[in-house]
This record gives sequence, structure tokens and C-alpha cells, in this order.
Amino acid sequence: MSNSDVNSNARHPRRLHPLPVRIMHWTNAVAVLIMITSGWKIYNDEVIFGWLHFPEAITLGKWAQHGLQWHFLGMWIFALNGIAYLTYGIFSGRFKQKLFPLSVRDIIATVGDALTFRLKHDDLTHYNAVQKMLYLGIILVGILTVLSGLTIWKPVQFSELTALFYDFQTARLVHFLCMTAFVLFLVVHVALALLVPQSLLAMLTGGPKLEDGPSIATDATEIKATN
Repeated sequence: MSNSDVNSNARHPRRLHPLPVRIMHWTNAVAVLIMITSGWKIYNDEVIFGWLHFPEAITLGKWAQHGLQWHFLGMWIFALNGIAYLTYGIFSGRFKQKLFPLSVRDIIATVGDALTFRLKHDDLTHYNAVQKMLYLGIILVGILTVLSGLTIWKPVQFSELTALFYDFQTARLVHFLCMTAFVLFLVVHVALALLVPQSLLAMLTGGPKLEDGPSIATDATEIKATN
């Protein structure tokens, strides 16, 4: 084996955000925006809180039925993309690497750093405890959104889910609260992206290159020595 072969195989650079992650991230962003704005249109047709109505300018759909069609489109994109994302995150080890371990002590310490303006964002390869908590939380909210949405869509066919949420109206309330959680998450997410623009650039380009680890380099050194 030549030195050039060894050097080419010694390290396998990979991006912080692989191409599948970037595709799923932006697909999810589009689906969530469709679901939120069309959901506001549906909500206005049958409000939960009498004092709350969303301006028509920020809703999607000419009327409630039209908004419902957009909502179903967003729902299927969100659900299928979510399944792909969860599958990839679990079996690639990305969730284990990026989101764990997580402890209450770490969360408290990170919040303390944020409140005292000592929280750093210069290392894109590492999520702090609050980021881990937010990402895990929004994944759970996404699952709850789909389940409550199915309950609202087919309360009789999915009677077990309806019973899980107690009744139809409670499922509507849970669905609304999930939407609220998504909006708040998006506000924080976009704000951080603006404060740390390199994080947005990383999700567009893949970010910095990472090395797989020292074991590969060690093996290459041993091979080079034998040659």
C-alpha cells in the first residue's frame, strides 16, 4: 500500500450537518410553517378562546376548508419527514452523540451562564444543556402534535387516542398548545440563528469538517511504519 493510499484513507472528514440532516431540517421548516399558518385559518373558523383571533394576513387559505387542505399537506410532509428524521437520528447515532447525556445540574448551570451573559456559542459542534433540552422537547412536542392531530381528524376511528386525550375538545386544546410551543421554539431558534449567523450558514453548507477519530489515524501510522 502506497503512502498516498494510506493518507487518503487515514481520515474521513465529515460535515457537522450531513446532507440528509440539512434536507430534513429545511423540509421540516417548510412543513411547520404550512401547518402553523393553515392551522390559524382553521382555528379562526372555530375558536377555542373567544378573545383570540389570528389576522387573516398571516393565515394560509382563502377559507377554512382551503386551510384544512393545506394543513393536511403540511401534516403528511411533517409526519413522513419526522419518521425519516427519527430513524436517521437513532440509527446513525446522531441523537446519542448530540443530545446526550443530559442532566438537571447541567441545565441549571447553562441557564445560569445565560443569565449572566457567560454562555458561549463559538463551538457549533457541541450543544449546551439548554439546547439539548429544547431539541428533545420539540421532538416530543412534534410527536404529540401528530397524535392530537389524528385525534381531531378521526376521533371515532382513533377512539383509543381520543380516550388518551380524554375527549375531542381536550385534544384540540393540546393541539393548540403544541402549536404555541412550536411558535415559541421558532422564535428562539431564529433569534439564535441571527445572533450566531455561522449556525445558519452551517445548516446551509454542512458546517465545519469533523474527523472520525484518532483510531483511524493510529492504524494508518502503523501501516506507514510497516512500509
